[in-house]
Amino acid sequence: MLDYMLMPLRRYAQFHGRARRKEFLWFTMFHMIVFTIIIAIMFGMGLTTATLADAGNNPAAFVSAFFFSGWGVLLVIFWLAVLIPTIAVTIRRLHDRDMSGWWYPAFFLASLLPYVGFLASIALFVVLLLPGTVGPNRFGADPKAPDGVDVFG
Repeated sequence: MLDYMLMPLRRYAQFHGRARRKEFLWFTMFHMIVFTIIIAIMFGMGLTTATLADAGNNPAAFVSAFFFSGWGVLLVIFWLAVLIPTIAVTIRRLHDRDMSGWWYPAFFLASLLPYVGFLASIALFVVLLLPGTVGPNRFGADPKAPDGVDVFG
């Protein structure tokens, strides 16, 4: 399973080809684990819910507590480091569904619209969870095919 968690990092900016659901879901689980650990450490180091609740009234205190603890910077650096692999694995997952990668920016822009954004985000997630096309499609060979395709290469 660790192979599937780290495969998008090895295929850092590879936007062609296809990605299995397993690759997408384990990479998403990897994100959730790392973010949870960093946020738990931030709360352990003194970031409180009162500081978060007071962020609208005193943004300087929030920025100070979040970023200058060091862990907020680590959180932002991790997010920036996995931004491109996240986009790439999402596009490869759409390719597995035989959908163009241009659907991703369309869903992203739709998610910015008020009242529609939540539904667009859910729709994208559902599309990414649906099984891919069986056999080769216009974006490449089936990653689940047992015909000797090296998915970890």
